[in-house]
Amino acid sequence: MVQININNLLSSYDLNDLTIATVCSHSSLQLFHGAKKEGFKTLGIAVGESRRKFYDAFPLAKPDEFLMVDNYKDILSHTDELKEKNVIVIPHGSFVEYLGAETFLTLDLPTFGNRQVLNWESDRNQERVWLEGAGLTMPKEIKDPHFIESPVIVKYHGAKGGKGFFIAKSFEEFKRRIDKKKTYTIQEFVLGTRYYLHYFYSPIQNNGYKLDKGNLQLLSMDRRDETTIDEVQRLGSIAELEEVGIHPTFVVTGNIPIVLRESLLPKVFSMGERVVQESLKLFGGIIGSFCLETVVTEHLEFKVFEISARIVAGTNPYISGSPYADYIQPNLSTGRRIAQEIKYAAKHDLLTEILS
Repeated sequence: MVQININNLLSSYDLNDLTIATVCSHSSLQLFHGAKKEGFKTLGIAVGESRRKFYDAFPLAKPDEFLMVDNYKDILSHTDELKEKNVIVIPHGSFVEYLGAETFLTLDLPTFGNRQVLNWESDRNQERVWLEGAGLTMPKEIKDPHFIESPVIVKYHGAKGGKGFFIAKSFEEFKRRIDKKKTYTIQEFVLGTRYYLHYFYSPIQNNGYKLDKGNLQLLSMDRRDETTIDEVQRLGSIAELEEVGIHPTFVVTGNIPIVLRESLLPKVFSMGERVVQESLKLFGGIIGSFCLETVVTEHLEFKVFEISARIVAGTNPYISGSPYADYIQPNLSTGRRIAQEIKYAAKHDLLTEILS
């Protein structure tokens, strides 16, 4: 594997003329919008003219320039050109998925965050080691599908937006629906309310919820609108539908703003703190945005079923701030917070602390 030396990458950069770049998808509108608010130039990487045209509809979030490619792997052949523009790459879920986690690890451009987190996030077994090591409660894992005795959810590895996930209530049902060509995890299906918690960890500033190193902020929360699981009740019970061959799916199609009862917020910060502290031990630390995907049970207990280690699309409803971010700074989106971190680091010669 190619080893990225961030000092070498930055050695030719004009740190007073940085450009924020990302793939034109997922959360790119708020990333470009936030970067512009903080005075950065912006560059969008896009496949197809229709994707570029789409940004004309949103002039305050339209990148200053585009890099048009035939497919996302072509980005690798444009790294010298992007370095000349002093580009810093902001990863998001689609960017990593389109390029591929292994390829993204070798991308020869300064990247916001610690890209080593991909090794821990994309493999659900490694993810469990991390989160359980942080003392978080996760849904029980079923190692052998023959022992499915109550509803479980089967998830494939990697960021798929819920595609292919399914519920099974027996080994026979699991066997009928599993794609054996893919790596999967089986978890107990936890009844409760879903909350997706959007954090920001800064290793270089101390103006929030203080950790041993740096600080933690809670910027927003969302729920996911998933088809068809969120609408099947309109046609009848899941059991009735499955009898006629209709199975609920979990493809994310949108995001819903939400606020948690205030008495649970200390638990939210405690979970985020432990996740960061454990990441520092395991791989040098998660940096910037991350999201804990949780279910809150009727006993007000959090079960964490996944972590997304970068900006998530659930932050998109909060371009002008959230009920939490407004207590930090007016009009603070996650995209703008990322830009602020880069701006602060460039000013104080700390970019090597937040880029990889």
